[in-house]
Parts: sequence; C-alpha cells; structure tokens
Amino acid sequence: MATEEMATRMRDGKGFIAALDQSGGSTPKALKAYGVDESEYSSDTEMFDHIHAMRTRIIKSPAFTGDKVIAAILFEDTMNREIDGKPTSTFLWEERGVVPLLKVDKGLEAEADGVKLMKPMPGLDALLDKAAGLGVFGTKMRSVIEAASPTGIAEIVSQQFAIGAQILSHGLVPILEPEVTITISDKGEAEGILREEILKHLDNMPDDQQVMLKLSLPSVTDFYKPLIDHPKVMRVVALSGGYSRDEANALLAENDGLIASFSRALSEGLSAGQPDAEFDSTLAEAIDSIYAASVAP
Repeated sequence: MATEEMATRMRDGKGFIAALDQSGGSTPKALKAYGVDESEYSSDTEMFDHIHAMRTRIIKSPAFTGDKVIAAILFEDTMNREIDGKPTSTFLWEERGVVPLLKVDKGLEAEADGVKLMKPMPGLDALLDKAAGLGVFGTKMRSVIEAASPTGIAEIVSQQFAIGAQILSHGLVPILEPEVTITISDKGEAEGILREEILKHLDNMPDDQQVMLKLSLPSVTDFYKPLIDHPKVMRVVALSGGYSRDEANALLAENDGLIASFSRALSEGLSAGQPDAEFDSTLAEAIDSIYAASVAP
C-alpha cells in the first residue's frame, strides 16, 4: 500500500478519524446501542459477526469516504476479516480512500496512583508484523488518567512512549492515547501535568520519527496547541470521552488544529433495523457534523 500517500493524508488531510475499534469488553454495549440485544448471539464468534456486519455497513455507506474520513481505527478481529473479498484494511484504502489503523492494546490494569496503565501485550511484535503486511499504517493504544497524580501520569506517559517506540520499529506510526476522564474534579490540573510529560518525551525522540496523540477534549481552549505544533507530532486527535456528539463537536470546533476521533459519537442514532436510506442519511449527518467541527478555523 502507499505508505507515503497515507502519511500525507494523516498529516495534512481535512477530516477526522473514525474509531471503529470496540473490542471484546465494549462490543456488547456497542451492539446494544445499535439495536442488537445480547439474546441475539450466544458466543463470541456470533457477537463479532454482528459487530463486523455493523462496521461493514458503516464502511460501505456512501457517506464514509476519504473526502471527510481521513482514517479508521480497527479492532484486531476486524482487521482479520474481509469486506467484499478483500482484507478490511485493503478495502478501506483502495475502495474508500480511508487510511487503516489498528487498536493494539489489551485493556487496562486496575487503577493505581490515579491511573490505569495498559495491560501487557504478549505477541505485540507478531501482531505489528501482521498489520504491516496487511497495509495498516499505524496503531492506537489507550490508557486512562483518573487523577492529577504527577507520578502516575509520568508512568502512564512513559509506558505509552516505550511501546510507541516498539511500534515505530515495525514501520508503523503509533497513536498514543493517555485519556483524561472528563468527569474528574482536577481534570485541568491533570491535563497540565500530561502536556508537560508528553513534551519531555517528544523532545527526547529521534528527529526522524513522529507519533500521533489522542487526547480528551481540553478544559482550556487550544491547550494542546504546543503538541499540535510540535515537529515530532504527526496529528493530534480528540476522543468524545462521554460527551454527546453535539457537545463534543462544539468543544472540538473551539480548538485550532485538533480533529475528532470519535466512536460512540459517530454511531449515535444508527440502528440495525434502519432501512439503508435512513441508515445512510443518519450516518451522513453525523459525518458532516464531525467533519465541520474538525476543520473549523
């Protein structure tokens, strides 16, 4: 696949990243919101069949193209499946003009020192080799900040950058996602600590490398501009983090250079029982609104 073309799209493209990466733990909730009850499947295989059908419907919708969707983050099971006889990653790039990305984390450890670190990732090197072979451009991995703990946040950022370096060694570009929970009382303070820790690690990276960042929408407008403008950052994207789509879009539009990477906010209003015309119209409305917020001056 055209890695340089993908890099240009990721760096300069107008639009947003679609997060289609709900994994085992969050899949039942995503399916229920989509109108597929747990009574409709009796095994993980059937559950993942349903979620792949949902993602396929989204990806094949006329509204879901590279004109407004720069990239899509896939769950490993989705990467391993096909759409119309092509690997999902190949279909995304060749048929939709959308850069394929892969979620690689295995979930979260229990909270300690105000943060939830990522669980160990056995087999990560093999997964990265497989992803690269399927034309995946980059990865995403999430950890969570629950308090403005200087030591906890320093540890979470160190973990993200250490695994990010491993991902870069396979020729893939990592999205580092140290999410700050939007409901904590010291969110602004946590964001201040987080920004400084990220800047420290960026300054120590080799000059020929770049990472991407996925962060919670900040409490202060343009707070992450120093990260957006940093030469070692390819792109900074925002998660909706519990906000409704309208709330997330409004906050996003205030932050120059920050684009969306929404999951639940993207699929809001979609249902398995909708006729295609209604499904496509609902998705187009969501994509148009998230695109507008992502490109707002």
